[in-house]
Amino acid sequence: MMRSWHWVVAAGGLGVCAIGCGDDGSSVSAVSASLGCESGTLGASVTHVDLEFDGEMRSYELHVPPSYDGVTPLPLVLSFHGFTSSGLVQQESTEMNGLADREGFLVAYPNGLYSSWNAGSCCGMSAEMNVDDVGFTRALIEDLGARGCIDELRVYATGMSNGGFFSYRLACEAADLIAAAAPVAAVMGVDDVTCTPSRPIPILALNGTGDPLVLYDGGGPNGSPSVAESAAGWIERNGCTGEPFVSYQNGDATCETVDQCDAGVSVTLCTIEGGGHCWPGYPCRLDGLGESTTDIDANEVMWELFESTSLPQ
Repeated sequence: MMRSWHWVVAAGGLGVCAIGCGDDGSSVSAVSASLGCESGTLGASVTHVDLEFDGEMRSYELHVPPSYDGVTPLPLVLSFHGFTSSGLVQQESTEMNGLADREGFLVAYPNGLYSSWNAGSCCGMSAEMNVDDVGFTRALIEDLGARGCIDELRVYATGMSNGGFFSYRLACEAADLIAAAAPVAAVMGVDDVTCTPSRPIPILALNGTGDPLVLYDGGGPNGSPSVAESAAGWIERNGCTGEPFVSYQNGDATCETVDQCDAGVSVTLCTIEGGGHCWPGYPCRLDGLGESTTDIDANEVMWELFESTSLPQ
């Protein structure tokens, strides 16, 4: 069943060349790859990195695709785990490494202090202690850039649950570094007044109507907003106009997009009817979180956005 919306949704141009395309229409990858950089110490053997930040020893798991040569800049996807989880679990449950190998991008799976992220109203000790996770993310990108060859115009954020909440926060506070964000099973945990991104930023959200933790119609963690309210906020921030159109439809999964937004960005909402607190396309990690779906693959859909999106120059 398709839902009707009273807000406009937009995506960073699913399947089309949006921000960062070459003047001749060439892809972001082709333009960026011509830049090159010096070979660093990064390689396939580097799978875990410790990083001191703000007086704490932090860390992230890392996947380097076989195509990495140390000279050609590759895109970077930051994938943030859920509350009580870890980078390793996020790596295993999302199975994004296979896509990274096929498409040629790096994936970092950061580890949150106290197994949580400070995403504003959510969740756990990191939020209660006001941990500077945005600062940590900036430090991680800088650290990875010093170790190897990343395309700094093509860094993206996604995450599951608490990690999805946090990817929303990064879109609010680090739009100068994050080219696009794709939260999964999450809503906004940052107040609308304090979310003031430095530029329009593409957003792609994936949510299930049967999620028992992050309630689709709102009222979840700490009275969190509904999925529709979260999307509507980004539509307003991005200056989007016009009516949403269906950009993906298969079985229980429907994505609606509006791409008439400032700076050519977009906001897309993918709704899975009856879907639980799961990473779409892959089995739910724990029992009692509802049903997943094979009608849409979260990795594939978000990569369609990411591969066509770059920071403006």
